[in-house]
Amino acid sequence: MTQAAPLIDVDVPLPLPPKTLSKAEKDAYFEQISALLTKHNAVLIAHYYTDPEIQALAEETGGFVGDSLEMAKFGARHPADTLIIAGVRFMGETAKILSPEKRVLMPTLEATCSLDLGCPADQFEAFCNQHPDRTVVVYANTSAAVKAKADWVITSSIAVDVVEYLDKKGEKLIWGPDRHLGRYIQNKTGADMILWQGHCIVHDEFKFKALEQTKALHPDAAVLVHPESPESVINLADVVGSTSQLIKATQTLPQKKVIVATDKGIFYKMQQAAPDKELIIAPTAGEGATCRSCAHCPWMKMNVLENVSTVFDRNDNEIFVDADLAQAALKPLTKMVEFTSR
Repeated sequence: MTQAAPLIDVDVPLPLPPKTLSKAEKDAYFEQISALLTKHNAVLIAHYYTDPEIQALAEETGGFVGDSLEMAKFGARHPADTLIIAGVRFMGETAKILSPEKRVLMPTLEATCSLDLGCPADQFEAFCNQHPDRTVVVYANTSAAVKAKADWVITSSIAVDVVEYLDKKGEKLIWGPDRHLGRYIQNKTGADMILWQGHCIVHDEFKFKALEQTKALHPDAAVLVHPESPESVINLADVVGSTSQLIKATQTLPQKKVIVATDKGIFYKMQQAAPDKELIIAPTAGEGATCRSCAHCPWMKMNVLENVSTVFDRNDNEIFVDADLAQAALKPLTKMVEFTSR
């Protein structure tokens, strides 16, 4: 049976949603930001979960939209002197660690992640020290300080493959921080894992009964679920996968309707990949329940055109990582990059 760390709940005030802009305002920002990126030899790199206008801006200015690993790899190989990372703080840190010679700016450093908040480096280190015989594997959705304590860093797209590889070598594991993803990996691989009890506030809110009812309303729809979701929700899925894997599934599945249990920011790229498909967001509430995220990360929403337009004018939004910490975190990150290149 899988062991688990004590549950650390994250109950922090969520940021307010951004204001709505008119088309004319958006067009003006696009023109302004495009000129600034050229002037500063910078590139905009956005996560799938940011709002559609941020993703569109990245694409239209020669930047990139992807998952956290793809974002960092793109930044490392791009010739720009400055990387603008539209996402959450750990993504900026990872980009800086993999591209230490480049300047890394973010629209706001206040954009964080419940998985990061729920895995304080000192507490995680103390927990790992209780099990010195175990290999420490952490999710990319963690701070540089947590990554520095790890033997491996992995994303959801390679999680099962890496754990299978380690399990075949006879290694026992500590996994952090997402408990749902950890449980999913353990169920798929049978590996001996102790799970840190963190969670993503978006995926944790998808509901089994409400999703079951949605399936009944759309019996011809495929159900796509990110493995950060609860096990009962995963059990209803036709496809379980990372953001990139879910986008590909939307494109290749024969069903014309797709129910999606992940952050609805992904709909921008899904609709590009499969313009003929009807996308339905999985429910995050039902039978009197309430949701805090309503299927869209409140911190991802903090990346807005207004703060992208001022990203070069401020002195409070550059990512710095201590050199020793960066060197320690680079080791497990390099393993991740090399594993994906095998």
